[in-house]
Amino acid sequence: MVGAVVLAAFLAWIGWTFANGKIKWGNVPGYIFDDRVLEGVVATLKMTIASMALAIVLGVILAVMRGSTNPVIAFASYTYIWVFRAVPTLVQLLLWFNLALLIPEVNIPGIYTAPTNEVMSAFMAALLGLGLSEAAYMAEIVRGGIGGVDKGQLEAAKTLGMTPGQTMRRIVLPQAVRLILPPTGNETIGMIKFTSLAFVIGYSELLSQGKKIYQNNFEVLEVLFACCVWYLFLVLVLSIGQRQLERYVAQRSGHGARVVVRRRRLAGWGDRDAAGTTGGAGEHR
Repeated sequence: MVGAVVLAAFLAWIGWTFANGKIKWGNVPGYIFDDRVLEGVVATLKMTIASMALAIVLGVILAVMRGSTNPVIAFASYTYIWVFRAVPTLVQLLLWFNLALLIPEVNIPGIYTAPTNEVMSAFMAALLGLGLSEAAYMAEIVRGGIGGVDKGQLEAAKTLGMTPGQTMRRIVLPQAVRLILPPTGNETIGMIKFTSLAFVIGYSELLSQGKKIYQNNFEVLEVLFACCVWYLFLVLVLSIGQRQLERYVAQRSGHGARVVVRRRRLAGWGDRDAAGTTGGAGEHR
């Protein structure tokens, strides 16, 4: 009860502070639907989708490389993950945007030649800075998801005569996706917010557009509150979509597991054998 009273008093104080602050609340809705703010919302969504697509594809490749028996490939993956997780994302954005200081010209003999400043636009620098940094985290997520699949499933797939490729597509990945999806959804929601870092290199995302507005009219809080409304809305939509996708994948995974169990029974595996309680696959062979 004491905690509830203190919390209620704190919330009341916050409400009183905002209500009596020098904020023109009537102007906030106008900024929410301002054309410049809407352009920033579209740019934020574009950057989020592009960065996460790059991160997921590269993350899967890095996760597979990390599990390779070739020490050179495994070490290369480990080094990439270590470097891109250690260097702050903001620093990476600035490094990519100033790449021309190191490489003045992009030259692919006989195919393409252009100054690096033209190639490394604000969008490209933001994409590489955010996408490559996120790929290091996605690699660990994918690696953990694949490693979380029960080893008994692999033994069962071998017993059924599945090739490694079939095992990965039909057994491992469908079950790994269920483990990978929740943290990937969280990383996507985080990317919505991380795109705001791109304003330092001139990319016109939501925060950058809002800054342009309040630098002209000095209505700083009104514009920032409008930006916050959009961030809250985007995260809410993504959270709902994530929840629905998780339910769908969970249902599909459950169906796939039942199919595997039925196939194992037809192959001569009993219920206790499928659970791994009466012996391994070698005993039945």
